[in-house]
Amino acid sequence: MISSVSTKCLYSISRLCPIQFLLSSTSRLLCTVFNSAFHSQHQSNPPSFDLETVRATLSSYSNDWKRALEFFNWIEAECQYKHTTETFNRMIDILGKFFEFDISWDLIRRMRNDPLSVPNHTTFRIVFKRYITAHLVNDAITAFNGSEEFNLKDETLFCSLVDALCEYKHVIEAQDLCFGKRGKLGFNVDDTKICNMILRGWFKMGWWGKCREFWEEMDKRGVKKSLYSYSIYMDIMCKSGKPWKAVKLYKEMKRKGMKLDVVAYNIVIRAVSLSEGVDFGIRVFHEMRELGFEPSVASYNTIMKLLCENGRIVEAYSVFDQMLKKGYEPNMVTYHCFFACLEKPREILVLFDRMMEYGFRPTMDTYVMLMRKFGRWGFLRPVLMVWKKMEELGDSPNEFAYNALIDALIDKGMLDVARKYDEEMLAKGLSPKPREELGMKLVQADQVAGWV
Repeated sequence: MISSVSTKCLYSISRLCPIQFLLSSTSRLLCTVFNSAFHSQHQSNPPSFDLETVRATLSSYSNDWKRALEFFNWIEAECQYKHTTETFNRMIDILGKFFEFDISWDLIRRMRNDPLSVPNHTTFRIVFKRYITAHLVNDAITAFNGSEEFNLKDETLFCSLVDALCEYKHVIEAQDLCFGKRGKLGFNVDDTKICNMILRGWFKMGWWGKCREFWEEMDKRGVKKSLYSYSIYMDIMCKSGKPWKAVKLYKEMKRKGMKLDVVAYNIVIRAVSLSEGVDFGIRVFHEMRELGFEPSVASYNTIMKLLCENGRIVEAYSVFDQMLKKGYEPNMVTYHCFFACLEKPREILVLFDRMMEYGFRPTMDTYVMLMRKFGRWGFLRPVLMVWKKMEELGDSPNEFAYNALIDALIDKGMLDVARKYDEEMLAKGLSPKPREELGMKLVQADQVAGWV
């Protein structure tokens, strides 16, 4: 019965607007034009492209900074394309991912020469993110101070710096920056906002003891806790394996007369489901609707994920149908719920194809998730099919995608093919996993023939 219901729902789950699919098709066309034209000496009729297509193409090169930069410069020089702040920011983000900070700053200086592309707060938010992920905290702070040159050094940008520190696991430095000797660098920023960032930072790090300690410290400092504060802490309780404490906090909030929003209810639904069972979580979902709160796609995703995790796939599909009837469009999280629970490669691949057919372009997380799942099952053919689709869509693989493919090849004894992709990773500046197997005697590469 599950199989028949699954087949029926594989179609309905893919009813989406085709805009994203058309965009990905256009970006693939642009990639083809670029790949064939970049090294030519002259183009009499250079093509013209819009912002959406250029942005999508840069995204497809996000794991190959050299190719992305070649494209970025080529479209400006050969196609007379005027880069905007948005396209500059996208290129700076790609460069920062590979620690090419000198080139990033060259681009930022170029941005000042055109009113269409002046640096903005997002530009520096990207710089902060890339410095901090590289553990160059002092460089991020220096960049913040340097933003004064662009008339951007203000409270908004300070919050962006603190948020980036917390988001990318440098919470100690963020807390020192806000409550240490430098004391918010003279900016009058709301304590509740700053404390929420730091609390969320400890949450991201999974330091549950620090979360509790800082939650109590907020009371000592006299910081007024907002609904967002409570939502973060309830989520912390769920993720730390204490969902019943999140439920207790929810009941406390109700006693205090706090009005919850849909985001808070989504966390409560998960907490109640984990502590008391999915059916109780569904009751809270209905309670939310009765109180006049319209569920979001995230609300439906929460219910579907819980049902899938409990093996109740048919009911998850039923909730999905209800969501469609209400006029909600599924997102990538929706698809991932079903990809995670389906247990037949064929069903997964059918859903994967229909997802793209009806307008949803896979994310890199989608590719990696499916390749790892097929690899764990010992199926190489579907791994290669997903990899091939990624290449057809013009998406440059990241280190996780490469490692998923290499692991699957090694499991099948195709060591020299695995070595080829390992070397390709290194050439792109990506980090392969250390693998003892690749130091052994290699087998013939033609073993892969016939698999693709």
